[in-house]
Amino acid sequence: MEDQVETTIAAEPGLTIEIGRIVEMIPHRYPFLMVDRVVDVVHSERAVGIKNVTINEPFFQGHFPSRPVMPGVLIIESMAQTAAVLVVHSLGPSAEGKLVYFMSVENARFRKPVGPGDQLMVHVFKERSRGNVWKFRAEAKVDGVLVAEATYSAMILDQ
Repeated sequence: MEDQVETTIAAEPGLTIEIGRIVEMIPHRYPFLMVDRVVDVVHSERAVGIKNVTINEPFFQGHFPSRPVMPGVLIIESMAQTAAVLVVHSLGPSAEGKLVYFMSVENARFRKPVGPGDQLMVHVFKERSRGNVWKFRAEAKVDGVLVAEATYSAMILDQ
């Protein structure tokens, strides 16, 4: 019976996960929740996280008040949180609430600034997983234009 459930989940390209479900899946909360919705979820393969960037973000008060720019590390965090939702979705309910810790970030590149009013589309692709370690490649885009990219690995642990 479990194999049939896995097959059904794997056959659901285009699955959307809304914010209410995201907060059940990962432990991040405001002001550090960096994903508003996850779309185009394909079990154990890929997902697209959406972060609506608004002037009300607390980091804009200091980064930089005269020219607000989303910090690159928070774009990377948005990538990681999108990947965490994909991991929990792929592993199933037993993975909910587990922590996903960064192990490495490689080849991070920031191409264009992200600011208020932008909608950050974070495309994550699983490269591999072994045990509780997963490796991802990600691209962040605004209006279809690449603004950041990175590869990273993370470890899934119980709290």
